[in-house]
Amino acid sequence: MKGYWVCIYEKINNFEKLKEYTGKAKPAIEKFSGKFLVRGGKNRTNDGVESPRTVVVEFPDYDTAVKCYDSTEYQKAHNILKDHVVRHHQLVEGN
Repeated sequence: MKGYWVCIYEKINNFEKLKEYTGKAKPAIEKFSGKFLVRGGKNRTNDGVESPRTVVVEFPDYDTAVKCYDSTEYQKAHNILKDHVVRHHQLVEGN
């Protein structure tokens, strides 16, 4: 079964830091064969907290999704976001 990252942003305090993060996160994700299915774009919140941005990344399997998140390359990118965004990031297994 495939693995997915589902990331729902609640608040973005610094768009420049988000841009810096994406520049470093994308190559790390692609190194682990991650494929972006959703990156921002038009959205509508039907229930829960309003979100300015949603990202969904597909990986070949759940273990690869975990390895990518835990990788040194991705963690360097992830650290850029500290104190600049509030988000819910979840790894899930699916079809």
